Amino acid sequence: MNPVSIRLLNQQLVASHYRSAAEVVAHMGAIQAQEYRMMRWAVEMRTRKPSASAFKRAFDSGQIIRLHLMRGTWQLVSAEDYWPMIDLFAPKAISVTKGWMSSNKISITDAELMLVRDILAQTAADHGSATKQDFVKALEKKGMQMDDHRLSYHVRMAEMTGILCSGELLPTKATYALTADKVKRSTRMDKEEALVRITRKYFQSRQPATLEDFVWWSGLNISDCRRGIALLGDTIHLEKWHGRDFYMTDACRTRGFRRGKFLLIPPYDEYLISYKSRDVVLPLEHRHRAHNNSGIFQPIVAHDGNICGNWAPFKKDCQVQFFYDEFEKEDANEAWQAYMGFQNS
Repeated sequence: MNPVSIRLLNQQLVASHYRSAAEVVAHMGAIQAQEYRMMRWAVEMRTRKPSASAFKRAFDSGQIIRLHLMRGTWQLVSAEDYWPMIDLFAPKAISVTKGWMSSNKISITDAELMLVRDILAQTAADHGSATKQDFVKALEKKGMQMDDHRLSYHVRMAEMTGILCSGELLPTKATYALTADKVKRSTRMDKEEALVRITRKYFQSRQPATLEDFVWWSGLNISDCRRGIALLGDTIHLEKWHGRDFYMTDACRTRGFRRGKFLLIPPYDEYLISYKSRDVVLPLEHRHRAHNNSGIFQPIVAHDGNICGNWAPFKKDCQVQFFYDEFEKEDANEAWQAYMGFQNS
C-alpha cells in the first residue's frame, strides 16, 4: 500500500473525477473553510479546471454552504448534505460552544438568545446577504450594544440551529443569509442514516485513514465513529501500514497517480487537517513549518504528495521555500501557473 498516492487520488488532488465545486464538496462531505479567501482554491484545485468565478457561482447559488459546524470551526458543505450535517453535528457543536462561552465568562440567557436570533434572522431576510456590521446596526436600533466576541457567539448559535447560513461571496468579508431562503429543508434522517452518510464520505475521500483520524475530523464521540464504520459493513476493510490500522473502502481509487507533480496547497486544507496521522505525508521534523500546536495551518507545497515546503498565496510571483536542497523555486512554476489561472478565470 502506498498511502501517499492513495490519499492524493481519493482527495481528488491528482486526476480529479470532478468538474464542479459542488461535486467536490459533496464528495468530501465537508471541507475546512477557516481561511475565507483560500477556501476557494481548496475546493477548485480538486476540480478538472479550477476557476474562481465558477466557485463564486456555486457559492452564491447555494450549492455550497459555509458555516460553523465540526470542532467549532468553519466548514463548507454541499446543499444536499447541509441538513443531515446540522442534525448530526449541531447538538455536540452547540454544547462545545456553550462550554467555550462559560470559560470566557460570557453568559447568554435563553431569552437573549431568542431575541437576538430573531433580529439576526430578520436582518438577513431584509438584506439578502447581511454582514456583521449590518447585524450591529440592527441591534443598535433595538437599543442593544454588543461587542464582536459576544455577537460572534450569537451568529454561531444561529448557524448551528439552521437559522443562518452563508450569503453572497465577497472578496474578504463573510456575509450571512436566512437559511430558509437558501437551502430547502430535506427529509430528516435518523441518526444512523446520517452517521452512515458522513462516515462513507469521510473514508471515500480521505482513505487510507485511521479511526483516530475520523474521530479528530468529525468531532464525534469515538463510539459514534466506531458505529459509523461498523454500519458500512463489508464495503470497508482494514489495511496495515507501519504497524497501524488504516481503513479503506472497496471502491478506493488506486490508479491515476503520476510522479513529478508539485501542488500548492492552501492553509487549513483537508490534505492535512483531515488526519491525526499527518506523518504519512509530513515528516515530523518539518511539522512546525506546516502547523503549530494552536491549530494555525500554513500554506504548504507537496511533491508527489509529500510535504516539502511553504508558499505565499498573496504575492505577485511564485515565492516558495523548500525544506530540501534538492528542489528549486522553478520546480513549482507549473503549479503556480495553475493557481494564477484559477484566480483569473
